[in-house]
Amino acid sequence: MRKIVISLFAILAGTSFSMADDAGCAKFKWPVAREQSLFATAPAAQPGATLAVGAAADLALEPADAVSFTVPPERAPAAGTFGATANVTVPPDGELQVSLSGEAWIDVIQDGHAVKSSAFSGVKTCPGIRKSVRFKLAGGAAIIQVSGAKEESIKVAVLAPE
Repeated sequence: MRKIVISLFAILAGTSFSMADDAGCAKFKWPVAREQSLFATAPAAQPGATLAVGAAADLALEPADAVSFTVPPERAPAAGTFGATANVTVPPDGELQVSLSGEAWIDVIQDGHAVKSSAFSGVKTCPGIRKSVRFKLAGGAAIIQVSGAKEESIKVAVLAPE
């Protein structure tokens, strides 16, 4: 009987943690299931890599003070943090959603200027994803700048908004 009670408690505890994880992710302003799925198998990418729309990468970061940002980040990175830039080709419709697995700042640069985000959602209680930011851009080349990260890598998903 004792084993049954302990087993039942373990099952219920696991269920409540799973439900809490789902509840944290539901606090985003839009669904993030695509990002979570892509982050699970994100291939490694070096700073300066070209990121594909509809995919994710595990982007290696460098000490922020060593990164040659195209435009200074809107939020200056703190000492001891990490960053990187990556290239992306914006589709003709021009809207991108950039999501990160951890805490960091995202700037998108197009035609030499930082583009203001059109929407932002961030949640600290969703496993594996911290923020998602939307940008309205022109089709063509753009640069994604990540700065202020506390770790030496971060997963980045570049998607068309749903």
